[in-house]
Amino acid sequence: MSGDRVMASSHREAPFVTQNPKVDATDFYMFNSYEDGRSAYVTLIANYVPLQDAYGGPNYFKMDPNALYEIHVDNSGDAQEDLTFQFRFTNTLKATDGLKVPVGDKMIAVPLQNIGPVTAADQSALNIDETYTLTVVRGNRRTGTAVNATNAANSSVIFSKPSDYIGTKSFPDYAAYVAPYVYNVNFNIPNCTTPGRVFVGQRAESFAVNLGAIFDLVHAPPAVVIGGNTLAGRMVAPSTIADKNITTLALEVPTACLVATGKTIIGGWTTASVPQARAINPKATYGLPAKEGGAWAQVSRLGNPLVNEVVIGVKDKDRFNSSEPKDDAQFLDYVTNPALPKLLEVLFGSAGVMAPTTFPRADLVAAFLTGVDTVNKDGSTGEILRLNTAIAAHKAMQNNLGAAQCFVNGVLTTANANCDPAGFPNGRRPGDDVTDIALRAMMGFLLPPASAPSGQLGFTDGVLQDASQFDATFPYLTIPHPGASGAM
Repeated sequence: MSGDRVMASSHREAPFVTQNPKVDATDFYMFNSYEDGRSAYVTLIANYVPLQDAYGGPNYFKMDPNALYEIHVDNSGDAQEDLTFQFRFTNTLKATDGLKVPVGDKMIAVPLQNIGPVTAADQSALNIDETYTLTVVRGNRRTGTAVNATNAANSSVIFSKPSDYIGTKSFPDYAAYVAPYVYNVNFNIPNCTTPGRVFVGQRAESFAVNLGAIFDLVHAPPAVVIGGNTLAGRMVAPSTIADKNITTLALEVPTACLVATGKTIIGGWTTASVPQARAINPKATYGLPAKEGGAWAQVSRLGNPLVNEVVIGVKDKDRFNSSEPKDDAQFLDYVTNPALPKLLEVLFGSAGVMAPTTFPRADLVAAFLTGVDTVNKDGSTGEILRLNTAIAAHKAMQNNLGAAQCFVNGVLTTANANCDPAGFPNGRRPGDDVTDIALRAMMGFLLPPASAPSGQLGFTDGVLQDASQFDATFPYLTIPHPGASGAM
């Protein structure tokens, strides 16, 4: 595709959250684990803090200690949380006020994150300890029963987060350094005593998209935009955010801990909230740059990918981020009568691109608001990611177009050789090419041809997303890009 490379991410989807990058959710994944021996688990991944340049020193990208990060699970089919996993962070200077070095006859605090190489065995050169707690809430996220998750090895309620990847001189072997930060964890959910796993730390950006072209009025020739019915046609451009990092909150939870008795379908989404009030400290310190208090105010929300980016109108983007799935009737028109297909028709009508002609768009309601009948429909209506845990995970040969390939001319056809019901929109795996799937769904791929004249065209952003780009073990996302990899 043509178009300028831009230093921006589609995840910065609402005006207000662009001012609060530490609580900006970038992606949410939920899928049956496909690591060997882990088929009885579900993996949930929430990524935050977009656009992390690996060289972003000297402070890098710590999580907000005043924020509340949450992953919610609905297992009763009412678009309300039944389980919530809450993350709270603490950043503490070493030796109370930081590492120091002798300068003349004084000991002076250093301005850097570390003062020497850091390894798994020796982390004394790190200047800041990053830790977090994980709380499990049953019922309403604010009034339900809350218990601390504990480290299965020592029963501690405090977990450590690894430092961001400053560079290869500071971290000679980052993979070995970060490996111990995958913890076996007891979630302390009644009647479910099997431990799971948790990891929080920096990872390489897992989303792939040609953002410069997409948001520059889809700046590409029509032959490229609709040329994705061949693999080569989906590999014509690099991801413009491929060199960025994000911060991952990853859980692997026993499936039995998540599903309700007699059910197999769960819904999930992630949110971040901050205190309603903030008073800036005019004499700021490391531990108290501002005083924050009051009730939690939700400022970020993410279930299905790309909904707030390309479905919700600008005037309602911040409202969507502050809302709950149970109240999504207020946004229904954006799904039943979406604007994006009409915009694509205006841009590429001369090449024969036509928006679907059937309204309301029941196909999009099923994909994003209710789940697909006989696949992951759970009885609720709300914008959440839904997963049928009874559909076995695919480890090898994942179809990066996900469960969309289970439809032929708008008809659910699971006998189709390309059908992969374990992928998006039945949950979401890292390798699901959700940009191409969403573009095609918007243009009517899930509708009969009579209702969607362009529904079978190969809409693509030209950037391929595939399972081969990720690890096959928890937390699946790959180690981050280093800030420096060699001498100047």
